[in-house]
Amino acid sequence: MDLDVFFAGTGGSVPTARRGMPALLLRRGGEKLLFDCGEGTQRQLVRSVGLPEVDQILLTHFHADHWLGLPGMLKTFDLRDRERPLTVRGPRGLRELMKMMRVVYGRVRYELTVEELEPGTELRGDGYTLAAVAVQHRVPALAWVLWEDERPGHLDAAAAERLGVAPGPAFGRLQRGETVDGVRPEQVVGPARAGRKLVVSGDTAPSDSLRVAAHEADLLVHEATFAEEERDRAAQTGHSTAGDAAGLARDAGVRLLALTHVSTRYGGHEIRDEARAVFEPTVVPRDFDTIEIPFPERGEPRLLRWEEPVAT
Repeated sequence: MDLDVFFAGTGGSVPTARRGMPALLLRRGGEKLLFDCGEGTQRQLVRSVGLPEVDQILLTHFHADHWLGLPGMLKTFDLRDRERPLTVRGPRGLRELMKMMRVVYGRVRYELTVEELEPGTELRGDGYTLAAVAVQHRVPALAWVLWEDERPGHLDAAAAERLGVAPGPAFGRLQRGETVDGVRPEQVVGPARAGRKLVVSGDTAPSDSLRVAAHEADLLVHEATFAEEERDRAAQTGHSTAGDAAGLARDAGVRLLALTHVSTRYGGHEIRDEARAVFEPTVVPRDFDTIEIPFPERGEPRLLRWEEPVAT
């Protein structure tokens, strides 16, 4: 199953010509989860990959740069005659925020569910678990962690045939844990293989809870609002420096660190270089870039730069 992250907005607090407000689209098979929805998110999606029928919108916190695009998107879904249910999730205070937004987006005809989650809450999806993790910011804030279920181990087809199992559906039964023709799965199937793991920090100061939650993640998307010269400012505002994010990624043993929430102070290479001095597998995505996350045995996560479609 394909798994990737599309960066609809990588800026922080103030939009620029090159970076929109925070928004990240996770695509896993046919399912789509949107993390944060800053001002202009639907426009960013329309002009790149198209505005998808997202299944969930997951807010990290309620500073305006992370949710101002939500009322317009909810209304657009209604105007497009959306029929699929939509769930919006976030920390304490979400219901009150949505109540205030209702004045803007009005009544919608699709089923809209609003859920406030406490830190530590785990939700089951189709083949994965989604968890809310408390982080350190000036307001109640969550990081989101998604990890897939373990996959069956590799089937040794030659060994199965030697033991008398005919190729075909019986192989699938063995891999699913069934005994076939007296052959037990443990005789021909290797150990279970890990699924993939993704962590999205939202805005946060350096956080021990996030470091623990990010343990051996395939991809950690972490804010890096400031460079080292602004460390005092980062501490005052509940944000992280690039070095903070890199140190956390190194200690958590992640495979790839992606830095976002880039301040207008920086072009991107400054925080990238600062982070790579601590943790080399670091990238700074631009708007419309994608990170593909293959299964571990198929390679490392990789950043794909966006290319503008050629006009015809």
